[in-house]
Amino acid sequence: MNIGNLKNDVMSVINNSALTHEQAMMSLSSIPMNYVEFFETTPKFRELVEAGVLCTMTEGNATYCPRYILPDYEKLMREGCKFLRLDPPTNLWEAVTALEIFYRHIPSVTHYPVYLGNVDKMLEPFIEDEEEARKLIRHFMFFLDRTISDSYCHMNLGPEATRAGRIIAEVQKEFKDNAIPAITLKYDPDITPDDFAVSCVECALACAKPSFANHKEYNKLYDVPYGIASCYNALPVGGGAFTLSRIVFSHMAERAYNSEHLIETLLPEAVAELCAYIEKKITFLVEETHFFKSNFLVQEGFLHLDRFTGMFGMVGMNECVNILMEKDGKTGTYGYSEEADALAKRILDKLTECVESFESRYCDVTNHRFSLHAQVGIAEDYSISPGVRIAIGDELPLHEHLIHCSQFHPYFKSGVGDIFPFDETAKRNPEALLDMIKGGFEMGMRYFSTYGDDADVIRITGYLVKKSDIAKLDAGVAVQQANAMWGLGEVKNSRIYERKVRSLEE
Repeated sequence: MNIGNLKNDVMSVINNSALTHEQAMMSLSSIPMNYVEFFETTPKFRELVEAGVLCTMTEGNATYCPRYILPDYEKLMREGCKFLRLDPPTNLWEAVTALEIFYRHIPSVTHYPVYLGNVDKMLEPFIEDEEEARKLIRHFMFFLDRTISDSYCHMNLGPEATRAGRIIAEVQKEFKDNAIPAITLKYDPDITPDDFAVSCVECALACAKPSFANHKEYNKLYDVPYGIASCYNALPVGGGAFTLSRIVFSHMAERAYNSEHLIETLLPEAVAELCAYIEKKITFLVEETHFFKSNFLVQEGFLHLDRFTGMFGMVGMNECVNILMEKDGKTGTYGYSEEADALAKRILDKLTECVESFESRYCDVTNHRFSLHAQVGIAEDYSISPGVRIAIGDELPLHEHLIHCSQFHPYFKSGVGDIFPFDETAKRNPEALLDMIKGGFEMGMRYFSTYGDDADVIRITGYLVKKSDIAKLDAGVAVQQANAMWGLGEVKNSRIYERKVRSLEE
């Protein structure tokens, strides 16, 4: 252990005036994990991490709880919780109070709940007086924003329309300056009424939520219900993800002689190293730590070991393909060349083959395989595009961009998405924007996010941040929301404010 580096990391936190006490405490708690190894890693793995080809997502070489947890909240509504001394709720007040208490005790990589459940369906049976329900749900949404300081916290709605869901969308539009929680509408045009979907589009243009998930496709993923958690992670309810690590394809391409070298040599080698690492981390979590042995969520059946999987992430496909095309002596670029896009698919086909060939002991819910994830990036990423997105500044015309997304989204079972800010044309015609989402989903898109170009709350990569908070943080002023720290890094490194603003008249 390098004591000097450890001291510098600690001092960088305790000297940072832009951190609240809670943010500083959580940052300090993660530092030891970066200095202590609880299981051996190979020299090749460490070399790839040092080169930036592999990334462990700041988890360190150990973990004491799963990264993403999706409790079975419906069980809480039916049976209550013995550990927290909560009886099953009998009215709306009790239902909201039970959720507020329960959320306080859900761990994750962020120390906050990353999944709040299908809240509309949970609250709907308790609604008797809609005006009273509106007051209470308004309080509930206000409470979440002020007590969960992290927009990886994610609420789900739909696909059916409910009174509770309609009220949540209306209240959230009123609270358009609240970045928390993130919201996803599980959208199926055969189930979700157009008027409810349109109200969700209007809400999204005002405050970047809800996003739209392709429910028809995501509902096929698991033998148990799915939920959308954290950025846009599609994971099993009653379980979640043990861990997430990633390959940075742009850095791999820099080391490759050409595309064949990357596909046939570098990629299989990196996947083998990362899969072995993920497996060691999962084994440590399950067999050595207390979580699956003693946590009340497991003991009472809100979580099940056999509903967790490992997430294998990737970023930087845009830059990777462009680098390899140049090294291959070709001129096409990602999104603008059939040959470049074909190369991207070859890489993803090989990635899928390599990841699928690794058998994990504990990932029962995904047939003992890790689940591919189009990871959105981290604040330190510089000129690395999230997942398989086209780089900011190089966006295609709207219709062509949707077609491009539809070709690449199906590779990623545990999450993928694209972001499309819009101008006033969308606000004047939200029905047309909904039709566009329908068309994208019919072509194969899995997840669609939008916001208005004049909104304060925007989607950074997969999480929400207020532009006004980023400005404060940049000036050294502490803000409540932890994500603003990462958002500031993304704005500086990834040109987030330069994202192309779309028009329905394109």
